[in-house]
Amino acid sequence: MPRLSSADHSVSPPVLDIPREYNAAYDLIERNLRAGRGEKLAYVDDHESCTYRELAQRVDRCAGALAALGLQPEQRVLLCLQDTIDFPTAFLGSIKAGVVPVAVNTLLTPADYEYMLHDSRACALIVSASLLPVFAEVIPKIPTLKHVIISRGARAGAHSFSDLLARAAGTFDPVATGRDDPCFWLYSSGSTGAPKGTIHVHASLIQTAELYGRPILGLCEHDVVFSAAKLFFAYGLGNALSFPLSVGATTILMAERPTSEAVFARLRKFRPTIFCGVPTLYSSLLASAQAPSPSEMSLRACISAGEALPRDIGERWARQFGVDILDGIGSTEMLHIFLSNRPGDVCYGTTGTAVPGYELRLVDDAGRSVPMGDIGELQVAGPTAAMAYWNNREKSRRTFQGPWTCTGDKYYVNGEDRYVYAGRTDDMLKVGGIYVSPVEVESALISHPAVLEAAVIGREDEGGLVKPLAFVVLQTGVEATPSLAEELKQHVKSRLAPYKYPRWIEFVSELPKTATGKLQRFKLRALAAKPQTSATACAH
Repeated sequence: MPRLSSADHSVSPPVLDIPREYNAAYDLIERNLRAGRGEKLAYVDDHESCTYRELAQRVDRCAGALAALGLQPEQRVLLCLQDTIDFPTAFLGSIKAGVVPVAVNTLLTPADYEYMLHDSRACALIVSASLLPVFAEVIPKIPTLKHVIISRGARAGAHSFSDLLARAAGTFDPVATGRDDPCFWLYSSGSTGAPKGTIHVHASLIQTAELYGRPILGLCEHDVVFSAAKLFFAYGLGNALSFPLSVGATTILMAERPTSEAVFARLRKFRPTIFCGVPTLYSSLLASAQAPSPSEMSLRACISAGEALPRDIGERWARQFGVDILDGIGSTEMLHIFLSNRPGDVCYGTTGTAVPGYELRLVDDAGRSVPMGDIGELQVAGPTAAMAYWNNREKSRRTFQGPWTCTGDKYYVNGEDRYVYAGRTDDMLKVGGIYVSPVEVESALISHPAVLEAAVIGREDEGGLVKPLAFVVLQTGVEATPSLAEELKQHVKSRLAPYKYPRWIEFVSELPKTATGKLQRFKLRALAAKPQTSATACAH
């Protein structure tokens, strides 16, 4: 077999027989009823549970209720919902009615929601009662917004979601939609500007399940899935909705913030077989004194996405709990993971190889293929790519270039044909004329037993040359001292080429992150631009 170049890792896509006339919600529900899984448990949240038959009825009632309110096919409904059974009910009910759900982050500001409501021209808002106060001043400003629907609560002038479901008919014929029709939107995190409404088609939900959920995870109806990554997140939507529904598995939902205590409680109580998290969460779980023993859990697979998983975290997790973490990368634009490690074939410190059905290539700034081992921007082609960004032609054209989607992630391919993450395009450092990956330096720092988290950016020295600066969060009980800073620098030097070590170490109590757990380096750059006042900032 000829050796693949780093520029173009192509794989033949599996043939997915998706008919031209296709409604994603109808498929995900009906396949379970046809298979005789109507009485099987579909969802368990913090307050209730439902079978697949009950979920089907809820989805039909939601579709009927939205139609009764006058919502028309392709109109948008904004969903700002906690992870409860109301989320899949509203999401799938909207799709079955031909209405386009726009799932948004539950941790944003009123200004964010005002922008998204205006931008999407949403006709309805379905919102958890606990989140309604954030929308109080926004709702009157949105001229297109005709209906406010409250999940698990009530307010004068708004509809109760449970009351709407109770009054609606128990059956609803799916609106005629096509596999390439707009199905739902997800807003990007907005880390590089205003959030972008990413439009996905009906075929994409089942395609992510058939390309990753079944062949990579080996997901089946006997699995119990628990995703700490929330449903509003593209990663969480696959984990806790399209994947389990595609095979009839049971899903555990958690509305609260994924603290170590909350996650471990559910791993013990429900004994999920598949757990989905992000690197920051895995790190905090490993640091917790409340961790269960492997015998108290039933995990057979864990997955990680959102950011690259440091080698040390993966290796420690596997030693402590006896199960590997499958690190992968996906994006809002591609909907779920397209590059991943495999069960039984995990190489920590890498993101693995292309998921069958996707093609990958690495290019330089001029769009030319890079040689094997060189760093380039990762581009991906595959059937789950979004149609476009809503109302943003310029960024759509920059991101979606023919069959290729530009990820903005830097990678190189190592000697084993595995992809190794090098950072975001804007995060790369040039030290002495040589590119340095901040992720590589961070991984070296995290391997020190005193370090819980680390983030590396560039800072100019007195001569105007860029050198690495590290922000470090220490493990509980570890004291920040100049001698520890020097020890950490030597630790990095012992693992990496000497020019890569951080010239400065700043100890901080936490790192700035988005609501989905991604590091906000731009905030660290702003902090680094200020004069150093910290007694624990050490340079040599």
